[in-house]
Amino acid sequence: MFSLFLFQVLHRRNASSFPLPRQPLPPLAQTMARYLRSLEPLVSLEELEQTQQLVTEFETPGGEGERLQARLERRAARMENWITDWWVQSAYLESRLPLAVHSSPAVVLPKQDFNDWRGQLRFAAKLIAGVLDFKAKIDHQTLLVEYSRGYPLCMDQYARLFASCRLPGPKHDSVLLPPPGRRPPTYITVVRNFQFFQLEVYNSDGTPLTVDQLHWQLQRIRAQSWKTDKEPLGVLTSDHRHTWGQAYTTLMRDKLNRESARAIQRSLFTVCLDAPVLKVSDARASSRLAAQMLHGGGSYSNSGNRWFDKTLQFIIGEDGSFGVLYEQAVAEGPPIATIIDHVLDYCKDPVTVRAPLIPLQLPKKLYFCFTPEIKRDIEHAKQNLDILITDLDISCFTYRGFGKELLKRQQLSPDSVLQVALQLAYYRAHGELCATTESASLRRFHRGRTETIRSTTSAALAFVQSMSDDNCQAPERLSLLKQAVEVHSTLTEQALDGQGIDRHMLGLKLEAIADGFRVPELFMDTSYAVASYWKLSTGQVAARTDCVMCYGPLVPDGYAVCYNPLPAHVNFAVTAFNCCQETNAEHLAGNIQKALDDVGALLGNNGGEGGNREKPS
Repeated sequence: MFSLFLFQVLHRRNASSFPLPRQPLPPLAQTMARYLRSLEPLVSLEELEQTQQLVTEFETPGGEGERLQARLERRAARMENWITDWWVQSAYLESRLPLAVHSSPAVVLPKQDFNDWRGQLRFAAKLIAGVLDFKAKIDHQTLLVEYSRGYPLCMDQYARLFASCRLPGPKHDSVLLPPPGRRPPTYITVVRNFQFFQLEVYNSDGTPLTVDQLHWQLQRIRAQSWKTDKEPLGVLTSDHRHTWGQAYTTLMRDKLNRESARAIQRSLFTVCLDAPVLKVSDARASSRLAAQMLHGGGSYSNSGNRWFDKTLQFIIGEDGSFGVLYEQAVAEGPPIATIIDHVLDYCKDPVTVRAPLIPLQLPKKLYFCFTPEIKRDIEHAKQNLDILITDLDISCFTYRGFGKELLKRQQLSPDSVLQVALQLAYYRAHGELCATTESASLRRFHRGRTETIRSTTSAALAFVQSMSDDNCQAPERLSLLKQAVEVHSTLTEQALDGQGIDRHMLGLKLEAIADGFRVPELFMDTSYAVASYWKLSTGQVAARTDCVMCYGPLVPDGYAVCYNPLPAHVNFAVTAFNCCQETNAEHLAGNIQKALDDVGALLGNNGGEGGNREKPS
């Protein structure tokens, strides 16, 4: 869910030792001024005036704002990163919504060229070898430092991707990370027909298993997992976090269950060998594939083949479907995209090493004891997941009118143009703009995570209104479009530079709570609620691979729109909830395509005006 392009360059120093600056704490007056400006297209004049009064009171010398800012400055001076721990806790670990759909993004990758179990296992073997090849770069500290816009990026997230897992708790979750200094795990988990296996992926001399060895071991797993009447234990991890936390406590009372669950949690990553799903029309195929990666298709499909708490899950269907599901408490999208690009390159040309003539131990099947109480928990989780899946409305499409190359040639930021087009599409669908969030990476800074780009601006509102004004001619519309794009580009740079407003305001609010102060009136204001009720959650993960990310909306009456701008086209995934009468994913997808046609026409792209639209699926 990120708005930056990553590329790798070699540097003398390895990724783990590269020095980076601390994330800055923005000045209070700057944040307050930018906050007020962000409200202008979203609230009434009366509401804005009320908020201006609250801001004035908050900024009074010696008042609440000054006191909280001083406390934040002391926090920033003593901590590696003043906001990251608070952000992970509040955005992820304290959230009680299910990880499936609501939190964990899926990356939908191109369908692979096989259609049976033999091809599935052969591809899975190459994929595992490719992931281990990438992990070796982290282990040997040879991973190239990534740069964006000339800045080196923090590489800390990579070390946490492997052998990590989210753990459910009654009030908040926690993250299991491999203990520093200890020998890391040497196995992965593989799940097929709801049955989990522990697969050692290194030889006794420390070398990774070859593709042929992995293929042989996967065949042995297949031979041990024929039965299809097993309890789909994995669906427990898809439930509401409080409910799963209670079920987890019950599950872990038994020694066998404890050992098996710990084996899954501590494994390097998980490979899900999915059964083929029911075929749908070609028009719906891409949306069905996205749903399969996001939630597994339901309790009677492949949802039991998941452990949603696991940081990294690679999903390979017998029908050639392929994707990645990841948990966000540990890492964001760009590192995942980098791994995917590496693994797919590896799969095209895997390293061929002669397999040692050493017999391999049989993959260990992980058994669980299912008490009547646990079986009831599984039944409830199945019902809840199937309701959630039925409620999810998803529409995927590829826009072929133009890609990022055309926009770059016009000296325009591709992401900013797409964000302005999304504002136009939402305005046409709903007759107004709404609070829109886009994530920007803060990896320029040590342990940086994300900042919000507030894409709804007064400049965007002026542009979208001009598109429905018959008295407004194309030259004026083009000028307004370019102004809106420029404003978004400026906001993006501010966010990337650690000068956004949302993490700062979160810090001020949490500082008040942590120190036992009352929450300032500024955060109880109607405008604050409206401007942070993200009806449009957007973002890109720009990968070289022809893929797209998807995840569910942040609010019941909202949308999530993910996109991957490629040189000549853009992949989109749009989601909404069926429970809301006002939202419809396919309707918004159609408006996005029409908005892009119109933007392309203003920019002089002759391919616009309807010739490049693919019916959303």
